[in-house]
Amino acid sequence: MNVMDNKNLKQWPFLEAKKILKRLKGNPKDNCIFQTGYGPSGLPHIGTFGEVLRTTMVMKAFSFLSEIPTKLFIFSDDMDGLRKVPDNVPNKELIEKNLEKPLSSIPDPFEKFSSFSEYNNNKLKEFLDSFDFQYEFKSATENYKTGIFNNGLEAIFDNYDKILDIILPTLGKERRETYSPFLPICKTTGKVLQVKVLDLDRKNKNIIFVNPNTNKEEQASIFDGDCKLQWKVDWAMRWLVLEVDYEMNGKDLIESYILSSRINKTIGGIPPVNFTYELFLDEKGEKISKSVGNGISVEDWLKFSPKESLELFMFQNPNRAKKLFFDVIPKTTDEFLKLSQNFKHSDEESRVNNAIWFINSDNNKQIPENITFNMVLNLASVCNADSSDILWEFIYNYYPELRNEKNDRIDELLNYGVNYYKEFILPNKKYRAPNEKEMKGFEMLVEALKKIPSTAQAEDIQTEIYNIGMSLEFENLRDWFSGFYEVILGQKQGPRLGSFIKFFGINKTIELLESKIREN
Repeated sequence: MNVMDNKNLKQWPFLEAKKILKRLKGNPKDNCIFQTGYGPSGLPHIGTFGEVLRTTMVMKAFSFLSEIPTKLFIFSDDMDGLRKVPDNVPNKELIEKNLEKPLSSIPDPFEKFSSFSEYNNNKLKEFLDSFDFQYEFKSATENYKTGIFNNGLEAIFDNYDKILDIILPTLGKERRETYSPFLPICKTTGKVLQVKVLDLDRKNKNIIFVNPNTNKEEQASIFDGDCKLQWKVDWAMRWLVLEVDYEMNGKDLIESYILSSRINKTIGGIPPVNFTYELFLDEKGEKISKSVGNGISVEDWLKFSPKESLELFMFQNPNRAKKLFFDVIPKTTDEFLKLSQNFKHSDEESRVNNAIWFINSDNNKQIPENITFNMVLNLASVCNADSSDILWEFIYNYYPELRNEKNDRIDELLNYGVNYYKEFILPNKKYRAPNEKEMKGFEMLVEALKKIPSTAQAEDIQTEIYNIGMSLEFENLRDWFSGFYEVILGQKQGPRLGSFIKFFGINKTIELLESKIREN
């Protein structure tokens, strides 16, 4: 346990870790169990990844404060019945024919694994493994069919009426008529049946119901996978059996967590410490859905920025709804670079309160602080870069000492920048003609740059540009800078011009300006 004053640990994972420690004081254990849930009805998406990552951040904070070992369970609800065909899978007819069956009983539409859930579970594990997460994978199907859940199922059965009293008031009239915590698996069709339970065989732990496929009264054991639970009841039972201490969930599940907590207490459990995070939105402001496949994927992000920037995005403001699309990548990448610089120059206490402390980052791989992702994008835009080779010449111009040393981190950043430029900036480049005042300003800037020594600093260049704008009496000085971006760079926004010109080179900037002046 760290001796640092806990009051100074104010980042949100530490606040969560302190709640868990408080819980364990009254319920000491050999291990602290963290859990995240995954519904494999569609391909794993970035929200799933975010929940796992954020949970591991809380685990790291907990381990900083406590010597109690931790475990992370990744739980797949792969025994859920599939209700509709996902939009982003092949062989939709195959899925259509098997609707209402457990996901683990539906053939894989990608024809690679024995079931649809196995395909999606493996996809989840692949990208969790690529981030080096340490976890134990738990399958609902396996836990039901091997009897691991039997004690929990019996607890639900023995408290059947009490659980109905919790759930029924939350349902509409029609749903109340048929609701049961237990869903039998049809022995004829293999489908998960949403049927009214007529009676309970309390001696044999069976439920009695009319099978809609046969119109006959049947019995099903509650044990060994012959039944599964409705998910809110399942969640509560799972917490009890797996002894879960911490689980977070999206804002859309607040009411579900409250109900599951009441059920968990009814069957003798202690609900886990819970954190509610806001949902990610796509570029239209709509919730990201794994079945629709909207928004951005982990793989998409990693084409344009290092994984640490994605982890930082997940860390920041988890209880604030955020758009998660490609246009957030440059800003987040530069925030990561800046925080990394701060981390490098901080003492231990400051580091623990820096977001980088929670991120799986190699802090020995550093980028000089004047190199930003936005700067790389603007250099790529001006040069119409097809590869990182041309960008390296500008880096060497600013940092000549780098010619003699290999820097993989810079090379990686330049390649990401070229990828992003080609995908999002190049297709949208649009130059406009300058107005009379802007043209005069560009001519004055050319003359000013010709007089500036090559050793001038970025701030000196910025001052010259500022003074030209002031002398031309722009009503809003921002219009002067916007004119440079739109006329010279062909984009609505741009870099701090002093730094950009220092990187791009004074002589090259003069050539660029003169070419634009001649064109107009």
